[in-house]
Formats: sequence, structure tokens, C-alpha cells
Amino acid sequence: MSRTILLTGATGTVSTALIDALPGADLRALVRDESKADGLRERGIEVVAGDLDDARSLPPAFEGVHDLWLLVPNGPRAPENNMNALWAARQAGVDRVVRLSVVGAAHDAPNRSGRLHALSDRETERSGLRWTILRPHWFMQNLLNEAGDIAATGTFSMNMASARLGMIDARDIAESAARVLLDEPDRHHGKTYTLTGPRSLSFDEVAVELEKVLGRSVGHLPVSDDAKRETLLGYGVPKWIVDMLEEYARAYAAGWGDFTTDAVAGLLGRPPRDFAEFARDHAARFTAPE
Repeated sequence: MSRTILLTGATGTVSTALIDALPGADLRALVRDESKADGLRERGIEVVAGDLDDARSLPPAFEGVHDLWLLVPNGPRAPENNMNALWAARQAGVDRVVRLSVVGAAHDAPNRSGRLHALSDRETERSGLRWTILRPHWFMQNLLNEAGDIAATGTFSMNMASARLGMIDARDIAESAARVLLDEPDRHHGKTYTLTGPRSLSFDEVAVELEKVLGRSVGHLPVSDDAKRETLLGYGVPKWIVDMLEEYARAYAAGWGDFTTDAVAGLLGRPPRDFAEFARDHAARFTAPE
């Protein structure tokens, strides 16, 4: 029997890649605004309106669902969003939840995102549903935010000093999630997987890998927290998010992210993608227009 999978955060980086990793699956997407979901419909995905901020709006989207892909927005209401989704899932008789958490989620994490996600992880574990939690490391795709600067000037600026990160391609996160969702529900029940790439890299090493692919000089320019804050606020990034990113940056600069795991290989039976492959696949994004 086909299992219906409900996707939250359906238009985000990981969920978009997850859709690619689940061809032929019975997918339903929860969206705030149906008028902006034409791309999902064109891919044959059922779209249902609902808002994780409003528990009363959720029951229609959860009706008949077997598996919930639970991704909540980063923000102060993240635990409430998670709570609302789990409430709706229990009411609807959903069988399994696969939740996207964050690296290092814990009650004593050095960043507010990690502490908030720890609350939701614990609630998920005690929800009465079969559950699996994925805690991915820093996304390689975050570097696409620097692509414009790299294309224009050959440089990019980060406020993490000489931090080394076990960064991961979001496609590997999605394919790991797909593996869990396609396996029998009991196989991964009660498991928490910390997902990383194959090696820890500094941003100087990232620049070297980009140079190899682009065939021109690329430089990493470390900047202060204040400089990065000014840039992000100038782009209209909300202050709460800027504060959160600064907390992560300080933790990473202190060595908090310098590790890898074998979780992706264990789930997929192959090594995770290396940054060199990511750079090749996205080379056009880092190249100045003609």
C-alpha cells in the first residue's frame, strides 16, 4: 500500500531536494499560500493550505497521512510550530515523523537555534509516533549566498576565522531523509542521525577548491562579527536570524563544528558528496556573467 508523505517546508532547500529523491512517492505539501505553489502542482504534488503558526488550520493537510516530514522555520516560534504539527499528526493518526533538526541540538548548545531544536527533538521523541531525527551539519549550499561576491570580485567574507566544518551537501541530507522515509517505519524508529560531509574544511580550503573548478583566483577574507552583521542587516535579514548566525559563527570559530560522522554512508551505502563535487555542480553560480 502506498504511504502518503506530508511535506512541511516544501519549498525550502532540503525539501526541494527531498522531492527529487522521492520520485513516484505519494506526496502532499503543506503551504501557507496555495497561489504560490504552482511549481509543486506541476510536479504532481497535492497542495493543501495550512500554517504551522495556527494549529486550527492544520487538520485537513494531515488527514490520511502516514509519514510526516517535519521541517519548521528557524525562529523563536520553532517549538510552537513543531508542537502544532505533532498535535495535528497525533489527531490524524499519522504513523511516523522524520524531523529535520540542527547540528548539535542540545539544551546547553552555544546557540539559540540548537537550544530551541532540543526542545522540539525531545517533544518528538515523546510524541507517541514512530520517530527519526536528522541533525545536519552546516550546508554547503550556504556558500551560494556568497556566489555573487565570488563571481564579481573573486572573494567572499565569513566571520568564522579559521573554523573547520564538516559541511554537508543538502542533497545528501535529502537523500538520507528519503532513505528513512522509504524504509519500513520500524527500521529507523528511535534513531538520531548527525549528518556531515566526508571531511572538515576551513574556508581557505573552500577557496582553494573553488579555484580548481573555476580556474581563477578565489580568496576567503575573514571579517568581524560586526562587519557580517552590518552586511546581513543591509540585505534585510531579520535581527533574530542575524543574532542566531553570529552565535553559530562564534561557536564554529571556537572549534565546535570540526568533526564528521559516518551516518550518511551508513544510510546511503556510499560516501557523502565532497565539496569538490558540490563546487563542480554549482560552478555556473560562482562565475561572473558574460
